[in-house]
Amino acid sequence: MDIEKRIRELAEEKIAEIQRPDIFVVDVKFNPVGNKAIVLLDGDRGAGIDECAQVSRYVGFKLEEENVIEEAYNLEVSTPGIDTPLMLVRQYTKNIGRTVAVKLADGAKKEGKLSAVNPGDIVIVETLKEKGKKATEIETAIPMDQISEIKVLISFK
Repeated sequence: MDIEKRIRELAEEKIAEIQRPDIFVVDVKFNPVGNKAIVLLDGDRGAGIDECAQVSRYVGFKLEEENVIEEAYNLEVSTPGIDTPLMLVRQYTKNIGRTVAVKLADGAKKEGKLSAVNPGDIVIVETLKEKGKKATEIETAIPMDQISEIKVLISFK
């Protein structure tokens, strides 16, 4: 049995049951070394501790009932941390208007405000500063297949 697939199915069942279609599973990982299962949830309007706890209880109960994992295991259900790269287009959309750092497949890096998410690309507004000149903003379209990682940058200004 594919443990990660079953955990994802159970998490999605519970999300449907609590009637929060804005919440979605970002990722599921199971590490057989140490028997640790990690479920990352996010939501178009965020996901809170209550939703994580409900999903955790449901998934844990079902895994035990079905004896999916034979030895003792650790189940962690949480939201992605601030340093976790965005993994789904749905997360990109939720972060329109925020500053992002984009690593490209060729190793180049770009930084700017995420202004649009389209079927084949994203658009960021980069601020370019030249010495002695006023900063200018340029829109840059980045094809989805050229993105190797995208993270939201947090400003403490």
